[in-house]
Amino acid sequence: MVSEWIRVCRLEEIPQLGARVVKTGGADIAVFRTADDAVFAVEDKCPHKGGPLSQGIVFGHQVTCPLHGWIVGLESGEACAPDQGCTQSCRCAWRATR
Repeated sequence: MVSEWIRVCRLEEIPQLGARVVKTGGADIAVFRTADDAVFAVEDKCPHKGGPLSQGIVFGHQVTCPLHGWIVGLESGEACAPDQGCTQSCRCAWRATR
């Protein structure tokens, strides 16, 4: 059986309220860790002008694009109203190893 999961890093290797970028053959993926240790992964590209979401400010389960201030939901990749657009979100999971 082949697993569809790819091990990226330990939870502690992603800063709280920060991100770690995973380089792929296609799009870069930003893996975020929130204040409550939830983990989300989205394409590292704002739906507005392609800004690097990994460099944005994380609050709740959202991130603010560092270029123009768009807010993107980390669960869905959807821009928050009144803005419209979406960046690709990825399924992710982490397992505590304590």
